[in-house]
Amino acid sequence: MLTPSQHKTLIFIRQFIAHHGHAPSLTEIAEGIGIRSKGVAHRYVQALAEAGHLILQAGRQRGIELAEDEAETLLTIPLLGRIAAGRPIEAISGQETLNLGELIGQNRYALQVTGDSMIDAGILDGDTVILKHCNTANDGDIVAALIDSEEVTLKRLKRELDGSITLIAENSSMSPMHFAAGRVSVQGVVVGQLRRYQ
Repeated sequence: MLTPSQHKTLIFIRQFIAHHGHAPSLTEIAEGIGIRSKGVAHRYVQALAEAGHLILQAGRQRGIELAEDEAETLLTIPLLGRIAAGRPIEAISGQETLNLGELIGQNRYALQVTGDSMIDAGILDGDTVILKHCNTANDGDIVAALIDSEEVTLKRLKRELDGSITLIAENSSMSPMHFAAGRVSVQGVVVGQLRRYQ
């Protein structure tokens, strides 16, 4: 069982890592939980490590990591069931969680979409797409494609029999773009998308 102060420290560390993408320093922890002593903050961190909530990396600046269970908790949200976007359906509660870590894991990066060339795929102007960083893709993947080492575009990839590449817009008013294979390099493959309403 954690003391209230240790629990407060753990919550602060979780929130700090979620917001900043790295661990807080002892000074930041002390300030964040409303104490003056880095030594006391250090004792709380040590107790959290001994309880299995944190992993401490000796000799590293900001060498605090969330234990695997804590990290998974940080990156999961309740998946409460399904909701109809057409006719109403019966509301049935679920007990599952949605693991966002699968979406924002290693080799991932985000790009904000500008334009309407992918609207028929449900990707709208202003959306954020999450991509897996890679330089290869399968036919039909939505990719970030670098053209002539100068311009990047988000399109569906198609390889032609003659080796050329077609980049297909998901907008019926736009024509496909054809390029020699050497002119196009894949920068990443779309694995997810975010859209904020507030």
